[in-house]
Order: sequence, then C-alpha cells, then structure tokens
Amino acid sequence: MSTQVRPSGYPGRVLVIGLMSGTSADGVDAALVEWPEGAHARPFRLVAFREEPFPPELQERIHHLAAGRVAGPQALRELASLDVLLGERFAEAAAAVARASGIALERVDAVASHGQTVGHYPEQRATLQIGDPSVIAERTGCTTVADFRPRDVAAGGEGAPLAPFFHYAALGDPGESRAVLNLGGIANLTWIPRGAGPGDVIAFDVGPANALIDGVVRAQTQGRERMDREGARALRGKVDARLLARLLEDEFLRRPPPKSTGRERYGLAEAEALAAEWARKGRAPDDLVATLVAFTAEAVAAACRDFLGTDSPVERLLVGGGGARNPALFEALRSALTCTRVEPFDAAGVPAQAAEAMAFSLLGRNALLGIPNHLPRCTGARRPLVLGEIVPGRAGIRR
Repeated sequence: MSTQVRPSGYPGRVLVIGLMSGTSADGVDAALVEWPEGAHARPFRLVAFREEPFPPELQERIHHLAAGRVAGPQALRELASLDVLLGERFAEAAAAVARASGIALERVDAVASHGQTVGHYPEQRATLQIGDPSVIAERTGCTTVADFRPRDVAAGGEGAPLAPFFHYAALGDPGESRAVLNLGGIANLTWIPRGAGPGDVIAFDVGPANALIDGVVRAQTQGRERMDREGARALRGKVDARLLARLLEDEFLRRPPPKSTGRERYGLAEAEALAAEWARKGRAPDDLVATLVAFTAEAVAAACRDFLGTDSPVERLLVGGGGARNPALFEALRSALTCTRVEPFDAAGVPAQAAEAMAFSLLGRNALLGIPNHLPRCTGARRPLVLGEIVPGRAGIRR
C-alpha cells in the first residue's frame, strides 16, 4: 500500500526516509518526509509512504527468536542471519518508497531505521534491534542512521518510548491539551498539555495492544490468520468480565512511568498460554479476542486517569498505529473513555498509518544535524542526547 504527496520544494529542506518495523513484526513501514533544515519540525511534508509486509515465515522466525525458542546452538546463527536479512528488507523498502515518490535515492539525505526489536530489557540496561544499517547503506547508497535506543539506555533511560518526540513536534498544539495513543504491538501513550514545552510531556508504554490480540488469533487458527482483520472476531465476541478483571491486575499496568515493555512480556508465549487456557475451558475463541481488545482499551483509560497528572478527563485522544484500523478497538476506546473525543491522527494532519515511520524520519534528521531527538522525561534518561549511530552513504554524510 502506498500514498504519495509531491514535495513542496521550500528551501533548506532535508529529505529522510524513516523505516519502522514494530513489535508485531508483520512488515516494514517506509515514509519519505521533507523536514526543515533546523531545530523545528514544522512545516513538514509527507512525500510518500509504503507498507511492505513480511512473508509469514519471516514473521515467525522473528517471533521465535524474540521468544527464545531457537535452540541454543542455533540462536546466535539465527540472530546474525536475521540481522542481515532484515537489513536487506529494510533497504528494499527504502528503495520502494523513493520510487513511489519519484525522487532518486541520490537526492535523499538519509535513511533512518528503527530496526526490529528482538530483546528489550531496560532493567538490565539492554535493548537489541536488528536489521544491519551497513547493509541498508550499502544497498541504497544513503547515509543510514540506526540503533536509536541504546544511547538512551546507556544514559539511564528505558530506551523507549521514542515516538513521543515526534508526537510533541508534529501533533502538539499550544491551544489544546492532547493525548496521543499509538497502538502497535504495544500501546504507548503521550500526554501533551496545552502550551507544553518538551519537559512537560509525559509518555510511557501502557501495555499490550496488537501483540496479544494477533498472537491469540494465530494460535487459535494454527497460523492461518495473522491478525483480527477489521476487528471481525472481536466484534462477534463477548467480553468475559472475569478474565478482563484478571488481566487488569497486571503489575506492569500499575507501575508508574517512565516505563517500557515489549514481546518479552507480552509475546508469543503469553498469547499461546491464553489461547490454550481458553480452549481447555471450551470457550468461544472470539470471546477471548473481544476480551483482549477490552483489556487494551481499559488499560489505556486507567493510564489516562492515573498517570497524566490532570484532574479532569482527557478531552481529545488521537490514535495511530495498526490498531487505528481496528473498528472494534476504536469502539472499545470510546466506551472506556466516555468523556473523550477519540479520533485518528489524521484529524490533526498526520496520516495514522505513516506516523511511526515519520517519527523515525524525524529522529534521523535530528541525528544528522546533531540535534537532540528524544524526551528524557519520557524515557528516564539523565539528559537530552542525540540518539542514533550513523553509517555514511556513498557520498559521505551530507549535513
């Protein structure tokens, strides 16, 4: 799938391709964005966007590696193999979005790749994203920025969430308080009060979103389906109040921010355990999917009440990520947040499906220019830093 917008051509622009493969590991999003050459993010322009899905066998390899299901003697070999293979996939996605834009890769200032997270253990000061940036730089010829999270972790942070830097820059409004919710494999929430400066933003991972829902659907269908497409299963199902109450007792949900999580907590093993428990009880499969959708929505509502530092209900919630395409999840959010206007990112001028890739495009631009590109209050890092390691392209680093 692709969208295209012709560049504006204003002077001093920086063209950066952002690449994002999230916790679901279902493919790579690629966004070519035109940014000002300076500290400000606006005006920005999405030039082109593409979604490049991974084949099911690649997704399974990623999930099995992240879940520790690769046999010991083979684990290191598989890690190294996927590092190179994903680098090739990311390079192909960068080339595809450049073709969709009609802009030659030679004119692109940088490619910024989030990489594929296969391990995130901030309590051990460790995080690992694969998708070799040297492969990306060699295949595209573009300077490549990658490995954004480790520097934040080295400075005492969680290494996540990083997208709130983009949320603040692109979605903040001096005249309105806004909550921004990204529904990828994990749900992360950003609170941008009216007139906020960077130090006023609150952001953190709430808990699971698509990671458990997709994992349960795959387990229930023996891999024939990879997700609850259009929320069809959840819409047919009925929420189980007892299981929902149990899920909401999750310790991570009560932990105050800054906090982050991933598939190491809400991954394949957890999804398969839930599906197996449900099957043993002889319960309708769709009821489990509906309950997990309600779990995500209720966890978000609780986070808004408990951690945003506001006594009044959130007036507006902007939603992006893959979950923004799930009608069941959208309806569950509206039911859980009855006093809140729930809308997609598009209502604020950012295409919901492109937002994560656009975020890393911005982080890459800042790294290229030597400008801090995270919000330390949100990650827990000791000070503002320039995140990302840079691999020069064929023409060297342009900025």
